[in-house]
Amino acid sequence: MPWLSVSIETDCSHAEALADALLDAGALSASIEDADAGTPQETPQFGEPGSVTTPGWERSRVVALLEAGTDAGELIADCAAALGLAETPAFTQEDVAEQNWVQLTQSQFEPIRVSERLWIVPSWHEAPDPKALVLVLDPGMAFGTGSHPTTRLCLEWLERTVTPGVSLLDYGCGSGILAIAAGKLGAGEVLGVDIDPQAVVAAQANAERNEVRARFDDSTHPLKGEFDIVVANILANPLKALAPAICGYVRPGGRLALSGILVEQAEELIALYAPYLPLAVADTRDGWVCLAGRKAVA
Repeated sequence: MPWLSVSIETDCSHAEALADALLDAGALSASIEDADAGTPQETPQFGEPGSVTTPGWERSRVVALLEAGTDAGELIADCAAALGLAETPAFTQEDVAEQNWVQLTQSQFEPIRVSERLWIVPSWHEAPDPKALVLVLDPGMAFGTGSHPTTRLCLEWLERTVTPGVSLLDYGCGSGILAIAAGKLGAGEVLGVDIDPQAVVAAQANAERNEVRARFDDSTHPLKGEFDIVVANILANPLKALAPAICGYVRPGGRLALSGILVEQAEELIALYAPYLPLAVADTRDGWVCLAGRKAVA
């Protein structure tokens, strides 16, 4: 069955309401994009807490999928009128042929080689190297499929650092990829925590799929104990706020790795963590940095 895709030019103050109106009017899906994407005017939206004061893009594009035969002009005019817009926004439309959407989506995710022996492989792929240490992980709702530079930096650090039997805390576990990798690398007690309950569920399912013994919990619950290794791949602002807590989970002589940090944020994080634990740049990639250090023995 073919479909009809419409692309509507609007601004950040109307984009979300227009997308909602289209869905209410029968659109099968509606998404909001940067109308200047791919140009020098493109505006990144990182979403770090406190960093975005005006959500969305000043020049926005709402892309909606409609059933074939829909009068797009009439539908958009009705939605614009319902929102009180003085004019119907400009739009373009194109036919979308029927496709195997599952197959199309899966084709966009290939196995990722992290190192000589560590691979991340979607469940629908065969492991490229039968001797490799394979993390089976599918794209999902929780962050962390191994493609982002910060995840790669942490995985590489874990491969250099994890030794058999060590205990590990993955603070802000997302999909559980770092905790699962640690388990595959020989860690003993492995715990992952995240503020997002969906991430906890996804991480537990991923660990079971990979036959890794690891526990995952909601980070809003009280967390006790110290660990040989603590890794936190989140963002600079929460890492600042959580410095005393995160360092408190590292046992004396234990190791800490932080990522989700832009290169230009590294010095500030190193200075902020200095009273608790000395950090240094362990590695960088594509403008991101991994900081690591060892807690002093009392």
